[in-house]
Amino acid sequence: MIGKFTKLAKDNRGFILFLVLMSVFRSAVADWNDVPTGSMNPTIVEGDRIFINKMAYDVRLPFTHISLMQTGEPSLGDVVIFDSKASDKRLVKRVIGVPGDVIAMKDNTLLINGQPAEYDIIDHAEQSIDYLETTQGVSYRVRKSNANQPYDSFSEVEVPQGHYLVLGDNRDNSADSRFIGFVPRNEIVGQSQSVAFSLDYDNYFLPRVSRFFSSLD
Repeated sequence: MIGKFTKLAKDNRGFILFLVLMSVFRSAVADWNDVPTGSMNPTIVEGDRIFINKMAYDVRLPFTHISLMQTGEPSLGDVVIFDSKASDKRLVKRVIGVPGDVIAMKDNTLLINGQPAEYDIIDHAEQSIDYLETTQGVSYRVRKSNANQPYDSFSEVEVPQGHYLVLGDNRDNSADSRFIGFVPRNEIVGQSQSVAFSLDYDNYFLPRVSRFFSSLD
């Protein structure tokens, strides 16, 4: 039995090596992540598969969260992927507050260090409005409900060192820092800047070609 296994491994060592290297690459360098919910609408829609740059902030020991070297720090507006212990799942959200920032929200208007964000309407629907939210020179798309929601306001909080405040772009439909608290730096596994490909869940999982390689800016 051992001899057969050894022979099988020897005959397929090229393929086995490929699988090992691919696993290491996806663990430590780059990968993709599916987005099954609408918490990042309108930037990311259900069925998108997004690229993850796992070296955006750290070089990590493959298959672990151990950082061998930091390559950068998350900044305002970054779309980050993190393994949340608080929610026990991998999440995709946008960085809104970095260590030392004071963040508040009043009636879905974001305030960073006392300065309110600016909002320009992009699209208007029956139950929601899409805006371009601009704060500290950084712009990205967000969606707000037309009606007041329980979590559209919160008092000032200061982001502690080694942590980040994150929100979903779909402000009234996102389990983010308003529910799970600040995100520790070591939970963040990478950054995404574009969609890899997209499948339409409502149309027999057919590909949405127009969203392939689209930017998340």
